[in-house]
Amino acid sequence: MVRIWSLIPLSITLISSTFALAQHADANLNSIKGIAKTFDSMKGTGFSPYINSPGAAPALAAEGQFVGNAAQVPTSAAAPKTPPYQYIRSGDQADLVAPPRPGYALMGGGTDQDDAFRWLCNHANGGDFLVLRASGDDAYDAYIQGLCKLNSVATLIIPSREAALDSKIAPFAAETIAHAEAIFIAGGDQANYINFWMGTQVQTALNAAIQRGVPLGGTSAGLAVMGEWAYSAQGDKPDDPNLDGKTALSDANGPRITLVHGFLNIPVLKGIITDSHFAKRNRMGRLLVFLAHIQEPDGNAVPIPEGIHGIGIDERGAVLVEPDGQATVAGKTNAWFVTASNNCGIAGKNAAMLSCGPIPVVRVEPGHHFDLKSWTPSQPGDGKSYTLSVDKGAIHSSQSDSSIY
Repeated sequence: MVRIWSLIPLSITLISSTFALAQHADANLNSIKGIAKTFDSMKGTGFSPYINSPGAAPALAAEGQFVGNAAQVPTSAAAPKTPPYQYIRSGDQADLVAPPRPGYALMGGGTDQDDAFRWLCNHANGGDFLVLRASGDDAYDAYIQGLCKLNSVATLIIPSREAALDSKIAPFAAETIAHAEAIFIAGGDQANYINFWMGTQVQTALNAAIQRGVPLGGTSAGLAVMGEWAYSAQGDKPDDPNLDGKTALSDANGPRITLVHGFLNIPVLKGIITDSHFAKRNRMGRLLVFLAHIQEPDGNAVPIPEGIHGIGIDERGAVLVEPDGQATVAGKTNAWFVTASNNCGIAGKNAAMLSCGPIPVVRVEPGHHFDLKSWTPSQPGDGKSYTLSVDKGAIHSSQSDSSIY
């Protein structure tokens, strides 16, 4: 069964399953796909992690205690070194105070969408644009500068949990985020964003930026962490293939189905999980599995009056969301707005394959609009509605051509 991490006021505990402790890890940290937390750095955050693992639910640990298969960590080391990080800035080196406008650019990955970046820049009001990464380089800086008139464009790379917790780097990262008028979370591996940044000043600063109305965008892995729930990919091994819909449906309770709750707190995306590369990588089935698990965290059905929804965005596409919930599909490809079915719960069932439905879907093409608040097309003709059902892992569509997309 899936266990969803939630930011609730509990004493700090660690549930660890085949994951290594990351604060004291060495350079091999970047290849570790598991999550590890240190308690001293997270006291007072109300952080209580649960991660998918087969078998019985692990017992809660006393504060400062580990439960599960935690890797051995060296108890002694040489004098501490400042962990690596990178900050590259182009444009004016002095910050410009400009009042931004809130908004959220959800990008589906693949070729970057000029219109989506221009939209973010317009919301930044000529201020300072910050790209956040856990790996990679500053290639976005020149691209964004070529599209937009901004005071500066900078890339901040926080490549480890050690860096995110460092006594010098953490305040610098938080201050850098605090001075940005627009923030973009690049693609890569969303497991790194969760493993490295959750429960740190990076996460706190990001949510503070959202609260003060800073526009935020993300593509691919960056998009994955923008909803209230996120597919964290923490159960993936380095050589695992893409978790496509067929794979997820055939093992709907498997160890690769890992979800995180509350990494970012974007009010208009409450009750929503996002997914990228959607039709291109055949991910409809896995989104249905994610929605089913969200309704039954820790194996117990949880009624959620406002409903649970998923947004799937294909490569070369974007959904541009205003704070009032009005969304515009931009780019070259479609977006899908999916409503969780009340009878799609799978936790506690012996069968691995999901069976449920009907599941309402609205497909919206570029240039058309969708209202996230009412979860309906903004105008007649803005979307194509149909339903899906799942029978023992096979998806059936009500569309005349039987397409699930």
